[in-house]
Amino acid sequence: MKTLLLPSGSAIPVLGQGTWNMGEDPAQRKREIDALRLGMDLGMHLIDTAEMYAEGGAEEVVGAAIHGRRAETFLVSKVYPHNADRRGVQAACERSLRRLGTDYLDLYLLHWRGSVPLAETLEAFEALKQAGKIRDFGVSNFDTDDMQEAGELPGGDSNAVNQVLYNLARRGIEWNLLPWCRARAIPVMAYSPLESSPGEQRRMLGNPHLKSIAERHGASSAQIALAWLLQQENVIVIPKAVDPKHVRENRAAQDIVLTAQDLREIDQAFPPPTRSTPLDMR
Repeated sequence: MKTLLLPSGSAIPVLGQGTWNMGEDPAQRKREIDALRLGMDLGMHLIDTAEMYAEGGAEEVVGAAIHGRRAETFLVSKVYPHNADRRGVQAACERSLRRLGTDYLDLYLLHWRGSVPLAETLEAFEALKQAGKIRDFGVSNFDTDDMQEAGELPGGDSNAVNQVLYNLARRGIEWNLLPWCRARAIPVMAYSPLESSPGEQRRMLGNPHLKSIAERHGASSAQIALAWLLQQENVIVIPKAVDPKHVRENRAAQDIVLTAQDLREIDQAFPPPTRSTPLDMR
């Protein structure tokens, strides 16, 4: 599995597994655990979760999936903004660790900005890092001005990653946020790389140009959409899948190499931004 280096020097896989909406239905628990384990068997050792997902339920699913395999897992979780003060971060992290069945996180993110001063959250993250509870920390859903503000605060230069909504249909970050992060070697982690709702997915993956490119490669439209992201510099991709077929397709997407013609056709079908736009969020 290809990796990127975080600013700390730690390696992070460029393709992982998301867990949004997991842990919500007890009847799906075994299926979700099996899907995550299959992904790990295929080399997708990065697993992203959050205390928000099913109010800890997704973390419990992940904990079951990685039981006995923690050493091979790159584990990411996220803290609610309302838990992001000094004491709240400490308590939230401890709860996440218990649910995950581990004593450390590889990466801990602020899920989005809230009312707690960013300087206080960064201070709390630094304390967790010094205590060995987390190895790196970062943010999620931060636009360029947020990243600039964070970078000027004590501890802000240790910000390891920015997790944002990024896919073929939502390329706004390419105007300023993505170049800003690339210039500072801060990876961008793309969530909802295949969109979220069924309607959004149908619109994106049903695009005739995307389907034509997929046919040339003997692949699915979803695989081409993932391959496009995986060919972007400094980008990590975390698709979520429960169906074993989709898990396997996600892993195989990394082996697809898009041609210059493919990329031109993709730009025609899904044009890059021509101006600055507010950050998309889900």
